[in-house]
Amino acid sequence: MPEAHSLHRHARDQREALAGQVLSVTSPQRKFDATPFDGHRLQDVQAYGKHLVYSFDGAPDVHVHLGMKGIFLRTDDLSLPPRGGTRMRLAGETTAFSLIAPSRCEAMDEQAFTALLATLGPDPLRVGEAGRDEAAHRLASARAAVGAALLDQSVWAGIGNAWRAELLFLAGIDPTRRVDEDEAGLLWDLAVEHLRVGVDAGQVVSDPTAPDERWVYKRETCRRCGTPVRNWTFAGRVAWVCPVDQR
Repeated sequence: MPEAHSLHRHARDQREALAGQVLSVTSPQRKFDATPFDGHRLQDVQAYGKHLVYSFDGAPDVHVHLGMKGIFLRTDDLSLPPRGGTRMRLAGETTAFSLIAPSRCEAMDEQAFTALLATLGPDPLRVGEAGRDEAAHRLASARAAVGAALLDQSVWAGIGNAWRAELLFLAGIDPTRRVDEDEAGLLWDLAVEHLRVGVDAGQVVSDPTAPDERWVYKRETCRRCGTPVRNWTFAGRVAWVCPVDQR
């Protein structure tokens, strides 16, 4: 499932290409009613954890969650027809984005937007909206072990399985135990730092000197010490842990 860095990259790219323009909004798949948005000016695109919110002038917002399979296809040739499976196509003056196979694509009023935000914890890529102390307190006070709490979007928004593995490795923390506020603050600092790099790189970057490598995620051995990586299902997802560096 795409994690926060991917969603913030989508928001940035689409905002730069389309914001301020009157859009042609269609649904070739016919599973989304595009009529209320077609011919309206796109004001903004924002990411909140794993969610995208499109704000239009004179129309409701649009809420998108990519789920496990959702993707965007971009084209700068507006003469090309969209794929038949496109749930929503946003076409501006020179660029179009086609949304395919999302888990959710729906109109959203102000009440629904407020309700969505109420389900989400702080997003490390929206650090102006939540202080470090609040983020650390949320994680440290979670009743679950840290490896489960990090995947809980009501604790922190936007962290998925890849970031869970890499952030816990960088902090030297085993996922099966709880953390105190100092450790939670360290994890928050690591998330803020590395997810920002991930937005620009378009991928999980836990070592800027080797951005195509991971420390433990989906590896057979730890890239730091060479110890065989442990992996097992934990909190519904496969955990990847170095038994030497994460005690």
